Amino acid sequence: MQPRRPDTPRLLRTLALSLLMGTLLACSGNDGMEDLQQYIVEVALRPGGPVEPVPEFVSYEAFAYSAASMRSPFDVPIMAGTNEAQAPVSIVEPDFDRPREPLEEFALSNLSMVGMMTRDTNTIALIQDENGTVHRVSRGNYLGRNHGRVVRVTSSEIELIEIVPSGDGGWVERPRTLTLQR
Repeated sequence: MQPRRPDTPRLLRTLALSLLMGTLLACSGNDGMEDLQQYIVEVALRPGGPVEPVPEFVSYEAFAYSAASMRSPFDVPIMAGTNEAQAPVSIVEPDFDRPREPLEEFALSNLSMVGMMTRDTNTIALIQDENGTVHRVSRGNYLGRNHGRVVRVTSSEIELIEIVPSGDGGWVERPRTLTLQR
């Protein structure tokens, strides 16, 4: 004859039920909660505070755009007294036939002067591009995307002349400086 094994599921069920009953009995007491319940009742009986008035509604006023019949600021200006657009008058023009220099592929804002050297009477500026490469530049070199030609190099800055579109089909010279980054 085999010895009888205790019924495991029944034993686990009885154990779980007794733990649940013990937990419920432990939580059912009101020990130390009277002052909290009294405070809740006091707060509920307090009168409410004043309610802010509803904000006044401001009606929408439509804006009438009255410049629709005027010339667009992006159109080429028309000379007074004629109906023809002003012909571009410009003797400045970039040299598209010259070979481009390495620093002309970078925007001028992405270049910085990081130093200078003097050889005899010639001052050479050290320019760092956005990739971290340092280049030597002297008078007559080109840099920047707008055909910027170096006209003067000092110990603290590089002066250059850029040739940029004027907006009327021509070109205009624009002076720029690149200062030494300390």
